[in-house]
Parts: sequence; structure tokens; C-alpha cells
Amino acid sequence: MTIKSIAETSYSGMYKLAPEEGSAFYIRREYLPEGLFEKLDTDAEFDEEESGFLLDAALTCVVELKAVEYLARAEQSRFGLTRKLTEKKYEKKYIEAALTYLEGRGYLSDLRFATAWLNTRRINHFEGRSRLSAELAARGIAREVAGQALDEFFSENDEDEICRKAYEKLSRKKSGDKLTAAMIQSGFSYKQIHQAQESLKENQ
Repeated sequence: MTIKSIAETSYSGMYKLAPEEGSAFYIRREYLPEGLFEKLDTDAEFDEEESGFLLDAALTCVVELKAVEYLARAEQSRFGLTRKLTEKKYEKKYIEAALTYLEGRGYLSDLRFATAWLNTRRINHFEGRSRLSAELAARGIAREVAGQALDEFFSENDEDEICRKAYEKLSRKKSGDKLTAAMIQSGFSYKQIHQAQESLKENQ
């Protein structure tokens, strides 16, 4: 491969490379083996192995740009974004490289995703810590990250109050053991359920 032109794009650290033959493509230093980026220049020639590295970097950039497109719409988890990109038929090695880069730059964050998800979830659901923890785990969020997000969430939202609202809502359709089972499934402890029950009685 012989380089016809190289120019930095408006996307920080990403360059547009035009070879003498074939279509132009994008690369960034982080996706290349050490030392190869420094060789890039107009009229520079690369052997088959080096050309392969350049094309790998180009394909990683394609994945990165697609990932950024998803991130521009809403916060994403690495797990969820990996699944979406896999469904688009991108190769795993390019997905891993691109997402690792985006995580390192702070564009992709499981903690931010978990925080955003919890705040959206609370709008239409009344759930306790254990249920929310399980939901985050199902979305690929590590326990430590989920714990951090949940600690922050419950520092701003009273879990006992959420439990009371859940109990009031569910008690309209259920009672006895079925009500208790539904509350446990929603992530509340027996103690919280009992407190919610007593609170409801006092207010009736």
C-alpha cells in the first residue's frame, strides 16, 4: 500500500488516509502497533503485514464511529453496546478495541449507564435494591459498579418510601401470601414489607 494523502479530521486523533489504490479510510494511532503511525506520510509505502495493520485500524474506526452514534442517542453499557455492534456483524476484535478506547476516554461508562437506567426505571416502577441489582446484572453491569450506582440512587431516593408505594399499588390487586410474594419479587425484604403494611394501616 502506498499513501496518497493523510489528514487529521475534526474527530480528535482520527486521521483520513487515502491510498494510491482503493477507497480512503480512517485510522487513529491507538489502533496501530507501536511505531507504525510515525511512518505515515504522503508517498509512504507499506508491506503486506503493515497494510493489514492499517486496515485493521480502519475497521476498528468504523466500529468506533458506529458506537459513538449509539452513545449520542443515550448512555450505553459495554455489554449492551457490544451486543448491538455484534448484531451489526462487526468482528469481536474490532468491537473490543473500539469500546476499550471509548471507555478509556470516558465516552462509554457502565456507571453512567447504570445511574441513568435507575433514574429512568423509577418513573414507572417501585422496586427494591435486590431487584434493581438483578436487573442491572442482567444488563451486564458488574456487581461493584451496580453497587456504586445503587448507593447513589438510594441516597437520593428513600427505599422505605418506595416500598410503601409498591405495597399500596400491589395491594389493590393482591392480598395475603400473593401480595407478600409480589413484594419480595419486587426486591423488598420481609421487614420492609411489614413496615409498609403497618404504615398503610395507620393511614387508613
